Amino acid sequence: MLDFYHGRRVFVTGHTGFKGMWLCRMLLLAGAEVCGYSLEAPTAEGRALLKNSNVLSGIVDVRGDVRDRDRIISAMKDFHPEIVFHLAAQPLVLESYRDPVTTYETNVMGTVNVLEAIRQTESVRSFVNVTTDKVYKNNEWCWGYREDEPLDGYDPYSNSKSCSELVTHSYRQSFFSDGRVAISTARAGNVIGGGDFSENRIVPDCIRAVTSGKQIEIRNPYATRPYQHVLEPLSAYLLIAEKQYKDISLAGAYNVGPADCDCVTNGELAEIFCRCWGEGASWVDISGIQKAVPHEANFLRLDSAKIKSVLGWKPRWKICEAVEKTVEWTKLYKMREEIAEMMDSQIKEYWGC
Repeated sequence: MLDFYHGRRVFVTGHTGFKGMWLCRMLLLAGAEVCGYSLEAPTAEGRALLKNSNVLSGIVDVRGDVRDRDRIISAMKDFHPEIVFHLAAQPLVLESYRDPVTTYETNVMGTVNVLEAIRQTESVRSFVNVTTDKVYKNNEWCWGYREDEPLDGYDPYSNSKSCSELVTHSYRQSFFSDGRVAISTARAGNVIGGGDFSENRIVPDCIRAVTSGKQIEIRNPYATRPYQHVLEPLSAYLLIAEKQYKDISLAGAYNVGPADCDCVTNGELAEIFCRCWGEGASWVDISGIQKAVPHEANFLRLDSAKIKSVLGWKPRWKICEAVEKTVEWTKLYKMREEIAEMMDSQIKEYWGC
């Protein structure tokens, strides 16, 4: 798959984020020419990681906000990409409750601006908009959501991503029905991996606790989520962009999730993390003692049959292996080992190189 990207010009929004950084590293290994468009990484650790990973030195690095339509149009036109991946977003549920306006401006109008830039850039042939598993109306049922289920995310983050899906669908019908650009959306599950420093995410919170010598506090241990290593959805995004580039009939909406047996509760994930980390790591359920928190879904699972049958994608790493790779990366990072080499090693191992 990565051979396809050799020499291709690829535009990535959100390249300073967790997933964007890993995607750029994969594209650089593939020999692609990459332009990243994003704000600064939101945390000091993230900014240091970007510098030490050598990602920025290998790409055209543009600082800009997806809410700035003129700037992103100019950046895309100047670079002349063939392929665009849209990852820039306000990605946190709890933050969306604190600041819903910025969440909608970024996730909805940001998508509009990216699509406007594509509409005005003749070189683009393939576009993948990365959304989330939370775009669906969540009925709390025990089976996985399919791509034709109703879109109606509950909280401002999830709902804004549902709107991003609808915007993409409208632009595809209204402005790209001539087939000039193949357009898909990718709805991925919860992602873990080395280099995620976000607040209020379970694995980064686990890492912060154990490295501070504290017990891990889990606020919703019985909630089930489709956890997967970051390289899983990124491999799917790359595959979608390639396949639809070659055959536009393959464009559409795709779920990207782990096998059903790897959809675990937050408590189970914390237990796996503690076993992998060792050093006496432990966790505690604080659901009965914490202050009231905004609504979050209790059960969420994706049906990824479509991408498996249509494109031949399938997850490679089980949940235990995904956590092991995250812990391995984090411990080496804390020891100030060579970050770029760590990332490349895990990417090559994932692809069986």
